Amino acid sequence: MGYQKFFNPQPVLEPAPERQGPTKAAPAGGAVGDRRDGKVYEYTDDIVLAVNIALATGRPLLVSGNPGSGKSSLAASVAMWMGWRYYEAVVTARTQARDLLWRFDVVRRLSDAQANQAVMVDDAYVEPGVLWWAFDRAQAERRGLPEDDELPEGWRAPLEPGTPRESDRAVVLIDEIDKADPDVPNSLLVALGSLGFKVDESGRAVSVAPERVPLIIITTNDERELPRAFLRRCVSLPIPDPPEDKLVDRLVSIAAAHFPSGDADQHRKIAEEVKRLGKPTDGSPAPSTAEYLDAVRAAAELELSTVAPNWEEVIRATLRKRVGPMSQT
Repeated sequence: MGYQKFFNPQPVLEPAPERQGPTKAAPAGGAVGDRRDGKVYEYTDDIVLAVNIALATGRPLLVSGNPGSGKSSLAASVAMWMGWRYYEAVVTARTQARDLLWRFDVVRRLSDAQANQAVMVDDAYVEPGVLWWAFDRAQAERRGLPEDDELPEGWRAPLEPGTPRESDRAVVLIDEIDKADPDVPNSLLVALGSLGFKVDESGRAVSVAPERVPLIIITTNDERELPRAFLRRCVSLPIPDPPEDKLVDRLVSIAAAHFPSGDADQHRKIAEEVKRLGKPTDGSPAPSTAEYLDAVRAAAELELSTVAPNWEEVIRATLRKRVGPMSQT
C-alpha cells in the first residue's frame, strides 16, 4: 500500500528547463572525486520513506552507515530534487555546537576598533552559521538586525554559504557528527528540538516559521556512540551494506546511474571483484561504493579492460588498499 509522499524522486532522462532535479543521464566525464552536487543518487524505498518521515515530523534525519555508502551525498540530492536551498557543515574534533548556529568575530571587531572603524552594534560582528541560514535567511542576511532598523555605517553583508536557490526552505547537511566532542550533540538539543536559538552577544532570537521548517540531515560513521537524548530527537536511517547475494546487482545499478553510457559488462566484472574481495582478513574495511566507482571511472577514463596486464594494479590502487610499511622483496 502506498503513502502520501512529500518527497518522491523519479529518474528522468532530461530535466525540464525550470526543474533543477538530478538526472541519470549524467555524462561519464562529469564530476570526479566525491560528488557533492546531488545530481546522481540511487534511492531505495527505505531511503525515500525515511526522508518523508523526517519531512512529516520536522525532525532531523540521522543517517548512519559505513564510509563511502552515500550518506553525505543524500542531502544535496534531496535539496536538488526539492529545489530547496542547500547548506553543509563538515564536523571536526574542533567543531563547537555554536559554530553551526553563529560565531562572533572578535578578531575583526578588535581590528576595527584599533583602526577606529568599529561598528557600534554587536550584530555587525555576528557571523550566521548554516542552521541560522536554514531557519531564517532574511534574518541571517542582516546578522539578526530587525528589518526596520537602518544598517549602520561600516556594515558588511555576510556571504551566504552553500547553494542559495530561490526557495523559502532549505536542506542542511551536518556531516560526521560523531567526529565532534560528545558535548556537541547535547548542545544542539534545544536548537534542533525547538528550531530556534538566541544569539548571546546581541540577544537576538532566531526561529523558523512552520511553513519554512528545513530538512536537517546529520551523518555518522558510528565511530562514537551518540547521546540518547540526541537520538530521541532524530529520525533514524541506517544505510546497511547490500546483502552478499545482491551486492553485485546493487553496485551495477549505481554505476549505471553515474556512467549511463559506460560498459555494463565491465561494471559487473568490477562489482564481482568487490564481492570477491569481501572484507579483508587483516581487519581493514571492505571496498566501499565510492571506491567501486573510482575503479569504474579509472577503467573508463584510462580505457583499461579487466583483462589488461596491469589491471591488478588498478584493483590494488582503488579496491584492495593497504596502509603500512612496504614489504621487502
